[in-house]
Amino acid sequence: MKYETVIGLEVHVELLTDTKMFCGCKNEFGGDANTRCCPVCLGFPGALPTLNENAVEFAVKAGLATNCRIAEYSEMARKNYFYPDLPKAFQISQHNLPLCSNGYVDIEVGGITNRIGISRIHIEEDAGKLIHADEADDYSLVDYNRAGVPLIEIVSEPDIHTPEEGRQYMEKLRKILEYLEVSDCRMQEGSLRCDANISLRSPGESKLGAKVEIKNMNSMKALEKALAYEEARQAEVLDKDGKLIQETRRWDEMSGTTISMRGKEHAQDYRYFPEPDLVPIAIDAKRIRNIKSGIPELPYEREKRFIREFGLPAYDSIVLTSSKAIADFYEKCLIEYDNPKAVSNWVMGDFLRIMNDRGLSIKDIIFPPSYLIKLLRLIDSSAISGTAAKQIFEAMFESGKKPEVLVKELGLEQISDEADILELVRKVIKDNPKSVKDYKEGNNKAMDFIIGQAMKASKGRGNPKVISETIKSILDNM
Repeated sequence: MKYETVIGLEVHVELLTDTKMFCGCKNEFGGDANTRCCPVCLGFPGALPTLNENAVEFAVKAGLATNCRIAEYSEMARKNYFYPDLPKAFQISQHNLPLCSNGYVDIEVGGITNRIGISRIHIEEDAGKLIHADEADDYSLVDYNRAGVPLIEIVSEPDIHTPEEGRQYMEKLRKILEYLEVSDCRMQEGSLRCDANISLRSPGESKLGAKVEIKNMNSMKALEKALAYEEARQAEVLDKDGKLIQETRRWDEMSGTTISMRGKEHAQDYRYFPEPDLVPIAIDAKRIRNIKSGIPELPYEREKRFIREFGLPAYDSIVLTSSKAIADFYEKCLIEYDNPKAVSNWVMGDFLRIMNDRGLSIKDIIFPPSYLIKLLRLIDSSAISGTAAKQIFEAMFESGKKPEVLVKELGLEQISDEADILELVRKVIKDNPKSVKDYKEGNNKAMDFIIGQAMKASKGRGNPKVISETIKSILDNM
């Protein structure tokens, strides 16, 4: 290996509190611009902040779930800088005394477990959002609905050494935070955002190379691609004896490249000082224990339990536990149906496929888990075929109706009557003499073709087992 890649991630997470960090404005994504603002989040003179207690508890939860030390004493600080979307010209954040520190998460890449250190988790407020006009128009608008939204910033140690590790670390964090229900972690809505710092150095060298910060990555895939591109770009510069500069670059999805935004030769002086309008945060050990007792089963714990209790393959368990809502749906199904693998196949297959195809979340599903179980029982009783079940499942997403109702409405009752199937099979055999001849001459694939034609003739309603047995019986006695 010619160079060692060193990566650190700064992850910003919007918290799912009802109100903003320092005021009573509603904390909610979207809505008309500048409709969820007040004198506090707009930075009016004399408007004083009040710390959101739920935001502090959510941050402590995140710290405990990532093995951090929780500070019994911490304080808020002013981070001074001017930007159009920061109405006060300073951000209330934390500096020397963060709420959480010295944590870690373990990730697994290529069968090897790597421990990624977490330097700190601190709480702060979000800024507003700039809305840029077309290039022909020389102006930008500001929406302050996001100003004051509660954030935690999770700062990793520079323990990540490949783009894949960076993605795995982010995915692990997302799963933990989602299970804790402290954030919805929707990257497309900005509630989970990430800045990456990446540098290259010679193997064995302790000093870091010139650090490049990458911004504007709005998906896990984009993060991995941006890191891979920047890794290759820096290596190419060093191979040509060029000099890398410390700078900030943005990821451009269209071109698949990073683009320089500004130089960053020296750390900016934010002139931090303790926030004078907020008292320090004091959390005693008893309060921390109470918060810890409310932490649910975390994804990696649930993943192991699914393998142990339900006998699932590791792959199934990983997919099912990737989302708390999906895992909850799966377990509710098993309350009524004792076949973990069959349910897993349907949830991992058609259920997730339809959700992805239609851009749905679990909250958009309009039927309960018991309806999937009713569908599986209809298959087990041979009331419908597997093909018909897929049609019914699609219709359930549209209407939310019970599967037995849809069977009748769509005319998908399975034909199992031997007399009806015998008549159908005889016609198919008569219409396909070449395939019959091929089968009699030892070509077993011809049998599959005839069965397929019979299923087609029955419009997918024929009982596959009865059809197969009937065809074989007739052909073997011809």
